[in-house]
Amino acid sequence: MQYRTLGRTGVQVSTLALGAMNFGSIGRTTQDEATAIVDAALESGVNLIDTADMYGRGESEEMVGKAIAGRRDDIVLATKAAMPMSDERNHRGSSRRWLVTALDDSLRRLGVDHVDLYQIHRWDPATGDEETLSALTDLQRAGKIRHFGSSTFPAHRVVQAQWAAREHHLSRYVTEQPSYSILQRGIEAHVLPVTEEYGLGVLAWSPLASGWLSGAVRAGRDISTHRSAVLPDRFDLSLPANRARLDAVERLAKVADEAGLTMIQLALGFVTAHPAVTCALIGPRTLDHLHSQLAAADTVLTDDVLDAIDEIVAPGTDLAAHEKFDTPPALLDPALRRRVRNR
Repeated sequence: MQYRTLGRTGVQVSTLALGAMNFGSIGRTTQDEATAIVDAALESGVNLIDTADMYGRGESEEMVGKAIAGRRDDIVLATKAAMPMSDERNHRGSSRRWLVTALDDSLRRLGVDHVDLYQIHRWDPATGDEETLSALTDLQRAGKIRHFGSSTFPAHRVVQAQWAAREHHLSRYVTEQPSYSILQRGIEAHVLPVTEEYGLGVLAWSPLASGWLSGAVRAGRDISTHRSAVLPDRFDLSLPANRARLDAVERLAKVADEAGLTMIQLALGFVTAHPAVTCALIGPRTLDHLHSQLAAADTVLTDDVLDAIDEIVAPGTDLAAHEKFDTPPALLDPALRRRVRNR
């Protein structure tokens, strides 16, 4: 296992980190299976575990807490808040009111008195940066969080938050957690240059592109079983974007084969090769999944392989732009991009 410094924090983290989204009902992973996955990951040298309050409405945090009991000090523990936790309108977002409550709930579920990294899961357009940063700074000073970061923020919001922290003399985000893979490279054009400029650590989620780069998705196979309730169209080959992805996967498989690598090694090696990326978050549902992903821990892609990948998916390109999670609200809601006419 390799290790890198998490931004400018001085904290050393493994280049492969364990994402716990699949623990519980989402991934149909039991407590015993989750504990076995955590045990094997830690034994391999993984030292960062990332979860979130909304994964199974707290279920993932509870399972992580039980799995790490008695060895908290050996783990860089990260969780997230801001996504809806109930139908109550104030049980979400990044207001001071909610973050104080959400963090206490997360600490209780995890069975710890602090987390090393507390992340705002998505940018909350209803809450100003000063409000959020002030709350996070106070929680940091109270010893409940060591550092805090953002997740899936558009580049301009990353910059705005850095400016707000300086303007109001508050602590700043020290990490960003974006979606990044061979098939979704759009952040290379905007987010990653910004994280490098501000010295942010980057925890890349979905490096296997939600299974497209796992080796299980190939032409001629039934891939309908990979569909999820969250994004049911993700593997629908009637969609042009998915046909483009499948074509890219077939070409990438040849590159991997010629290099003597598995598709997983190619995919994870690509993500960790970018100088702005600190670690890739893997999210195994089973021990077999974990071991196949840990096999990429020391994978270093040659320039020839990286050049071949660039020929298949151009730098800065998203093959499924409709699946991005950092789209400005005004592009999604027509009412936000139209002036109200006087009547």
